[in-house]
Amino acid sequence: MSLAVAYGALIFGILVWLLLVSRLRAKSWVAVPETGELENERVPPQRIGLWIFLGVVSSLFGLFFAAYFMRMGHDVRATDWHPFPEPLILWLNTLALILGSITMQWARASVAKGDRYRTHAALISAGLLTIAFLIGQCLAWRLMIVSGYFDPGNPAVAFFYVLTLVHALHVAGGLYVWARMLARMRTQVAPSEDIAALEMRRRFRLSVELCTTYWHYLLFVWLVMFALLLTHSIDSQIVFDRLC
Repeated sequence: MSLAVAYGALIFGILVWLLLVSRLRAKSWVAVPETGELENERVPPQRIGLWIFLGVVSSLFGLFFAAYFMRMGHDVRATDWHPFPEPLILWLNTLALILGSITMQWARASVAKGDRYRTHAALISAGLLTIAFLIGQCLAWRLMIVSGYFDPGNPAVAFFYVLTLVHALHVAGGLYVWARMLARMRTQVAPSEDIAALEMRRRFRLSVELCTTYWHYLLFVWLVMFALLLTHSIDSQIVFDRLC
């Protein structure tokens, strides 16, 4: 069973990678300029690089989830595995990440229209919500310690920290790219609004689209991870025991 779960995780990562790469054929990023002629339809290398990166990350998280199941024990729970209640702040963190993803989608729609001010406002809002998510994760790690459930010898606690920390590091990497993109936007100077709109679409549309895709992906991974942690928390275990 453990080997089957590991292979399943690898297959999951490959399928996600194939699904993401298949979206390249749609060429939804090709915009029709003012002249009515199509822009260069060649797939941007940055987009290809992002899909490959997401495929690798999917395999990584898939292996982590498989290791979680194997360590916990599938049919018979491991004797040293002790479930614990998840910090309630994780619900607020989830809400912040959802709102950040929605706001990033707003930025994507705004940059497609060449609206510099709404794009800038949406990006700042998305970044602040994502930073709030990371701060909330730090508070959750702290609450685990002060609540008395922190036990280095409990593999359930160790996996909680490993999974959430790896995800937080990927979020922090996204924020680094987000900050650099904002810094470049601040240096943009155009003599008129029309030229500014054209420059916004030409220089930043691809960057915003890639950031939006990455934000949606991080939200998806977190929702899967959060559901996994909740399913095997002590509160859920009590409910299942009563139902059975």
